[in-house]
Amino acid sequence: MRDAKKLLCFLPVIIFYDFCDSLFVWEVKFVMKYKNNSSSYSHNKKTIYLSLGSNIGKRAENIICALSFLQSSLFVNIKKVSSFYETSPIGPKQRNFYNIAVKAETELNPEALLLLIKQAEDIFGCKKEIKWGPRIIDIDILFFCKEIVNCGSLIIPHKEIQNRLFVLVPLNEISRNFTHPVLERKINDILSDKLLTLRHQKVKIIRILF
Repeated sequence: MRDAKKLLCFLPVIIFYDFCDSLFVWEVKFVMKYKNNSSSYSHNKKTIYLSLGSNIGKRAENIICALSFLQSSLFVNIKKVSSFYETSPIGPKQRNFYNIAVKAETELNPEALLLLIKQAEDIFGCKKEIKWGPRIIDIDILFFCKEIVNCGSLIIPHKEIQNRLFVLVPLNEISRNFTHPVLERKINDILSDKLLTLRHQKVKIIRILF
C-alpha cells in the first residue's frame, strides 16, 4: 500500500496532459456551482471508496493523474491508495488493465461526487462507447460510507463489487474489514469466497517505479 501524499506529489496532472487551461476553467465552474449549494454537501466528511482503472496509453500515469486531479479539486481528500494490479479485462478482447482502490473523504453528497468523477473522466478523454471496453481512465464509486443509493444511473454500493477480483483484491488490501452494507459481509470474507469461482479473472500485483 502506498503513501497517498507521496504518490500524489510525484506526478502533477499537467505533466502528461496539455489541458491546463480547460482544467482551470472546469474547476472554477464546478466550485462556483457547488460552493453556495448546501444540498450538494453532506455537511460532514464521509468515507468513500473508489476504484480506478486504465488500459490505454501509459496506464499507471493515467491513474496517478486522475488521483492528482481528484485531490487538487479540494472536494476529495485521499487517505489510502492500494498497490497497482495488472488485471485481465472483462468483456471484449483488449489490453490488460492497471487497477487500484482508494479510500478517501468528501463533503460532497453522492450525486455531486458522481458529477465530479464524470467530469474528470471527460477531461481525460474517456469515451465509454463499448460496454466494458478500453478506457483511458475509469473511476467507479464503490462505497459511500455505508449508505445505500439507488437513483437512476447512480447505484451505491457498486453492484459488481462481489463479481470483480480487480475490485476485491485492491480493496481488501486497504480495508479488509469494511462491511458491505447490502451483503452484510466483510470484504475479506467476500474475497475468500470468490477466489475459486472467479479464478479465471487474473490479478497480479505489480511494482511501479517512481
